[in-house]
Amino acid sequence: MRTAHEIHVEELPARTAELLDAGHRLALVAAHHDDGVAIRVVYLFTAGPPDVRTELHVLLDPDKPEVPTLAPLSFPAGRFEREMRDLHGVVPLEHPLPRRLVRHFHWPKGWYPMRPDAGPPPPFAEQEGPYPFLEVEGDGVYEIPVGPVHAGLIEPGHFRFSVVGETILKLKARLWFVHRGVERLFQGRTIAGGLPLAERISGDTAVGHALAYCLAVEEATGTEIPPAAARARALLLELERLHNHVADLGMLCNDVGHGVLNAHAQRVREQLLRLNAEVTGHRLLRGGVVPGGAVLRTLPAPARLAALGRDIREIAGLALAHSTVRDRFTGTAVLDAGAARDLGCLGYVARASGLTGTDARVGHPFLSYDTELAVPVRDTGDVLARFLVRAEEIDVSLALIDHLAEELAPGASVVPVTPGTGPGSGSGSGVGIVEGWRGTLTTRVETAADGRLARVKPVDPSFFNWPALSLALADTIVPDFPLTNKSFNLSYAGNDL
Repeated sequence: MRTAHEIHVEELPARTAELLDAGHRLALVAAHHDDGVAIRVVYLFTAGPPDVRTELHVLLDPDKPEVPTLAPLSFPAGRFEREMRDLHGVVPLEHPLPRRLVRHFHWPKGWYPMRPDAGPPPPFAEQEGPYPFLEVEGDGVYEIPVGPVHAGLIEPGHFRFSVVGETILKLKARLWFVHRGVERLFQGRTIAGGLPLAERISGDTAVGHALAYCLAVEEATGTEIPPAAARARALLLELERLHNHVADLGMLCNDVGHGVLNAHAQRVREQLLRLNAEVTGHRLLRGGVVPGGAVLRTLPAPARLAALGRDIREIAGLALAHSTVRDRFTGTAVLDAGAARDLGCLGYVARASGLTGTDARVGHPFLSYDTELAVPVRDTGDVLARFLVRAEEIDVSLALIDHLAEELAPGASVVPVTPGTGPGSGSGSGVGIVEGWRGTLTTRVETAADGRLARVKPVDPSFFNWPALSLALADTIVPDFPLTNKSFNLSYAGNDL
């Protein structure tokens, strides 16, 4: 159930406090420039089960767009506000951390790229000054700068370590080096034209982001998809979870020197990628989820999945039986439940720290699974817990794929998506919530009178989880950084739209 409430800007803190106290989480904040003049900010709060979605719409003065900060009530709210200020010029009053988040210091002052009057990008100016990293001082303290350019294929991110000896006192991550203007690129596209963009928000989450986009579009247009299509979508979502989790298991082993297990894990991942190509025609499952339904070229053979499952369990078992691997995983980079809750963490990061009720397949289901859905949870919050949650989620995914495939047949199950008025109070708007392999993905869509996309706001779970990486690394050692970073495995591109 989704409801929308137009409120005065002064009511925002009190209404937010009520929703947070009632167990809702802030899933998304999106600024809108209606008719190129009026500025409207949408705050989406979610809870479930049962599936509840509450929107607060706040109209701002276009000549002086300001909102009272919600940062003291919600850490994610503070980050959404900083993002909104950098891209839209909406000022969060009395924000406790008012410096830039998205726009680097060579971006011109006073240029807000999401405003309709922004115009073409002006030339980058001279740096306003060095980024205000917190400097840690004292006897023996020194800094280690890493990135933003890294070896291999990793995306750019800058990490500033303040250390004594090998002990990390503080880590600051500086992101947003790959800003592509995704939200602006959605505007004016047809619904079909928005799909390829959604699939590429974060390349390893093609199904998750495409599905969240399609669910939002279908709600906005009042489209009901066939039950077989929903089932096929759920199957594709689990296939995506499989190949990503398997890769992570191997690379975690590699980061503690067990390259043989990584080689075997990547061998299994390659088999899964080839299976993906058979199922959808694309190794990353693009083209499987489409507006109005899903398309399957074939179905995974149960015997083939069972063999892969045995392979994966053997790899995980060998890793956990190796004393060096287990010793390096255990107690490393602990994120406790309180910190994970305060930061709004999602997915395996949250569940490894003992947080329950964080799986959108349970809280915001888009179909009935007709089977018990086990959600693995660990409570130690260390690298070992994040490894174990992944390994256990693989078993859950394999069982789900078998179950979902029982009543499916290859082919297309698609209905037309025609622009119109969606159900409920959100006329011409819709929200899609999906449990991607990293965690909960949320996308909100508004369509224009001509049926094209007026506004699309996607949120990847990495946006919520990145701050937790720095917190977990406090009081660890510098050599633990690669291992810890992989145990979180956050998306740079998904964080930086």
